[in-house]
Amino acid sequence: MRRSPAARKGRGKVRSPSWRGGDGAVFERLRGVFACLGRPTHVGPAGSGALTKLANQLIVASTICAVAEALTLAESGGADPATVREALLGGFADSTVFRQHGLRMVEGNFQPGGPAKYQVKDTSTAIAFARTRALRLPVSEEVDRLFQAMVDHGDGDLDHSGVILELQRT
Repeated sequence: MRRSPAARKGRGKVRSPSWRGGDGAVFERLRGVFACLGRPTHVGPAGSGALTKLANQLIVASTICAVAEALTLAESGGADPATVREALLGGFADSTVFRQHGLRMVEGNFQPGGPAKYQVKDTSTAIAFARTRALRLPVSEEVDRLFQAMVDHGDGDLDHSGVILELQRT
């Protein structure tokens, strides 16, 4: 059974999820052990934990790009991105990614929490796996392209919220 944890940053006292794949009966016997490592969830057969991690990374990467686009759009129209971010807190656009990475974007703080070079590793891996299943993921492909361009421009060590710099570069 493989453990695929979500990023722990910003979670406070919330226990980090721990996604597991493998035999369900074995998972249940070991649930107490897994609970020491986080909030365990059996997600399917062997390999499913890793797939869940990739699914998580696609959601995170796509959301970071959507936040970057929204703040770039707001600023290009004359609105203050920091004020727009504050105005959207608590609404449907609000999320942990929006709160944390939106703040990094408006502050211009791209000190690595999750470096872009690791984000592109995960998005590229997910897209490669999708291709083996004859799936096309057009949104994720564009997100991967943006992060790859960020890395190619020498910004791979910046936090993945620095993708806003890539959007503003184009």
